[in-house]
Amino acid sequence: MISLGAIALAGGKSSRMGRDKALLEIAGKPLLQKTCELAQTCAADPIYIITPWQDRYKSITLPTECDFIHESNPQSPITGFALGLSLLKTDWVLLLACDLPNLKSEIIETWSQELVNLPSEAIAYLPKHSKGWEPLCGFYRCSCLESLKSYIQTGKYSFQNWLERSLVIEIPNADPQMLLNCNTPDDFLIVEKSYKKTAIF
Repeated sequence: MISLGAIALAGGKSSRMGRDKALLEIAGKPLLQKTCELAQTCAADPIYIITPWQDRYKSITLPTECDFIHESNPQSPITGFALGLSLLKTDWVLLLACDLPNLKSEIIETWSQELVNLPSEAIAYLPKHSKGWEPLCGFYRCSCLESLKSYIQTGKYSFQNWLERSLVIEIPNADPQMLLNCNTPDDFLIVEKSYKKTAIF
């Protein structure tokens, strides 16, 4: 049986949204809370929240498995990932951005059950879209840390470029709608309307 941790990234500036995306509420819950609860359903322990703004989130009710990790100088999602990964002692980690409101816990849990079947040389199990991998919603083997650190030391911060250097297994038939990034106020309105329709029926 494999061990699984989780990392939730909450270090973005939310410049296009105009307010902190982690605090946006969907169905009465902040997105950061929804993200961490989803990780919990996959039996992820610990769950690290990487952020420079821990004080913003003190009022959020989070699973007991959650620990805040302070990122003093966030440069990109990949550096936040490396910080969290350096603290984990599990076999695999579930990496999630906090701005994915349409994620479904039962689907993520189904994905996690495939980890035991992946080839030992595979460093990640990720969805793919037309522009490449979806790096902020998927699973990474924790032994990829050395490769990740070496890549960052070259002064580059592209997940896509780093992933091209190793074997990554694609998660089949991932629903693009489930991977919607809530980046702008218009995105948020669309998500809110979708949840309200679901609640009616």
